[in-house]
Amino acid sequence: MNDRIEPTVDPTAEPAAPPPKPAPKSALDQLSRIEEKAARIEEKFARYEAVFGRAQDNLDRAAKRVEDAARSVDAVELSTEVANLRATVAKVPRMASLVATAFITAVATTVLVVLVLKLFPGLVK
Repeated sequence: MNDRIEPTVDPTAEPAAPPPKPAPKSALDQLSRIEEKAARIEEKFARYEAVFGRAQDNLDRAAKRVEDAARSVDAVELSTEVANLRATVAKVPRMASLVATAFITAVATTVLVVLVLKLFPGLVK
């Protein structure tokens, strides 16, 4: 006797794996919904990208204006303005001038009141 088993092929037997079935209708619907969602996400991304692009352009323009303004400030012009301001402040009277003015005003007022009282005694009754 032979202990060996040999494989036999049955020509009338059906293949072991069935052929692939077409995708069910619900799977196609689900794939369609996923594609629609992906398209909406792409549209949102494109809108945000446009918004960010405009914001970047605005920032670039503002930075350029600030840079131009910074370049336009001339150090000589600025020092001239500071010198003019110092000259104006130097013209403001100091404490001694203010006290002298107050003293002269008080003496003049007193002299005038005494003269008015002497010349027109009827005014004070």
